[in-house]
Amino acid sequence: MMLRFIYSGLGGLIFVAAAVIAGQGMNLVSPTLENAAYELGIANTGSLNSASLSNGENEEIAFAQLDAEEQVNVKLFEKASPSVVFITTKNSVIQRRQSMTQLLEVPTGAGSGFLWDDEGHVVTNYHVIREADGATVSLSDGTQFEARLVGAAPEFDIAVLKIESKGVAFKPLEVGSSDHLRVGQKVFAIGNPFGFDNTLTTGIVSGLGRQIKSQSGIPIENVIQTDAAINPGNSGGPLLDSRGRLIGVNTAIYSPSGVSAGVGFSVPVASVKQVVPKIIQNLDGKFAEATAMSKPKLGVNIAPRALNQQFGIEGVIIMDVIQNSAAANAGLKPLRVDRNEDVLLGDVIVQIDSQPVRSGEDLVSYLQATRQDSVTLGILRDGKPAKVTVTF
Repeated sequence: MMLRFIYSGLGGLIFVAAAVIAGQGMNLVSPTLENAAYELGIANTGSLNSASLSNGENEEIAFAQLDAEEQVNVKLFEKASPSVVFITTKNSVIQRRQSMTQLLEVPTGAGSGFLWDDEGHVVTNYHVIREADGATVSLSDGTQFEARLVGAAPEFDIAVLKIESKGVAFKPLEVGSSDHLRVGQKVFAIGNPFGFDNTLTTGIVSGLGRQIKSQSGIPIENVIQTDAAINPGNSGGPLLDSRGRLIGVNTAIYSPSGVSAGVGFSVPVASVKQVVPKIIQNLDGKFAEATAMSKPKLGVNIAPRALNQQFGIEGVIIMDVIQNSAAANAGLKPLRVDRNEDVLLGDVIVQIDSQPVRSGEDLVSYLQATRQDSVTLGILRDGKPAKVTVTF
């Protein structure tokens, strides 16, 4: 029997994950049930009393009849689940019908994530959004937002998305610590396995200090092992301690069948705390990664390679230009659809500072390495070569 690591995310592939996230100076040694209940706002975890039944409301009566551990679990889920999101990804494809060429958006995969702050930053796994053209984030109440990619750190299998909406109060997940975890302490995973949103599973910390390979092939150190059920669709969702605080981002399972076999992995929170703020601040462009979603530095959405094949053209096809970005200020033109729904090419990037560009990876690798304030792009516009200077 062959065992394999499985990462959750796109297409028909099975991806699953956990990455740890922590706060400052919190001791995560397993709390007593009473302390956990107190922090979750449960007044009495013991036997029923008259106060708990006096109002006659069915829900409160039912809750009061649960045992102490069940009450803690319920309160933990109610506290944390509004901060957990469902992510669906999509790709753009060209459909040719007789003389018409149409651009269609096709769903490609799904995963989980969580709200990092009240500004709408969402943390998920890199492999969930890898090579996607776009992503839709659904909150626990069903509200949906189109997301943009802020940046990614493939070496930690971490990516950050951003959703924006005026008048919506985002509830970030409370961050814990991975510094003092103990094998045997209880953990909880919330996510969207197989598309079933807001699913809670429980387990324990089964091991510490594990090592797994990230999507870039670089080992991720000090990974948390858990037997909490983690299945396809859980990738990017939170692993919580018994007080509902974030201690991990679910990222992988070790399985002979592709479904949970009781061996799941979560990246330690210390790593996530180190990476996520840098992605948000986009320091040095270090974490900007070559995916098909928007690149923070240049400000374009890159079309998938399938479009190059269908158009029979080399280079990087610009699908969208982000408003007020460096690319927009330089006058770069995106792909567009005319009134007959025919797809018309915009600018195609074929060079950057005289270096050939054949793929998004070529473009982003150069941008990551450069320390210049501007670059000169060689493009094809309406089939003719041109030069455009982009100032950052």
